Amino acid sequence: MEVATPVKGTVTQRAIGQIKQMIADGALEPGQRLPTERDLAARLGLSRSSMREAIRALTVLGVLEARHGSGIYVTRLEAGDLLETFGLVAEISPKAALVELLEVRRILESAATAQAAARIDEEQLATVAGHLAAMHETSDAEDFITADMAFHGAIARAAGNDVLAAIIERLSSRTFRARVQRGHEDADAFAQAREDHGRIYRALQARDPEAARSAAAAHVRVVEEWLRSQLD
Repeated sequence: MEVATPVKGTVTQRAIGQIKQMIADGALEPGQRLPTERDLAARLGLSRSSMREAIRALTVLGVLEARHGSGIYVTRLEAGDLLETFGLVAEISPKAALVELLEVRRILESAATAQAAARIDEEQLATVAGHLAAMHETSDAEDFITADMAFHGAIARAAGNDVLAAIIERLSSRTFRARVQRGHEDADAFAQAREDHGRIYRALQARDPEAARSAAAAHVRVVEEWLRSQLD
């Protein structure tokens, strides 16, 4: 196994960097068991305590996983798992940061919706339609948010890019959406949201990427502008 080039920083940071480099270089592959803590520390020229801290940090980030009685393994390295901490940022951010996160979501979700319009198949479109129907059938905020998230999740997956879908999902986590929705859930807001989602669905149905992009951007912008008004 080739030893990764040391990186600058604390000893633990160097250990983290070297393990990540080994994964990036293919010396450690998804699903592979790491050498023992003692062996890995010796190979990389680091103390066992620093290696232990590095492994713990990479486990928290979803890069490594501990299997009881078996050892430490590289995870599948799927985008959804690695972006868990990104979703946490969205959930706990103050309002000023939420505005910036909504800007990011508007940019990404409009692009994903445009791409979905070009790629969506009939089965995927039917799934989106089902979630839209669920939004029309409920007046309960929790049920509405569940259907809303499922609607956007189905569209993001139809775009055909797993990384993009994972990022959008983390930006649209239940806590994040609920925090915004709680202050925005009067009858007019629900009616506006249903209208917005209907416009997005019709653009998908027409296989019109530009109309889909515009409709998705306008939908997120409504909440973005409302949140800005709360800051003012």
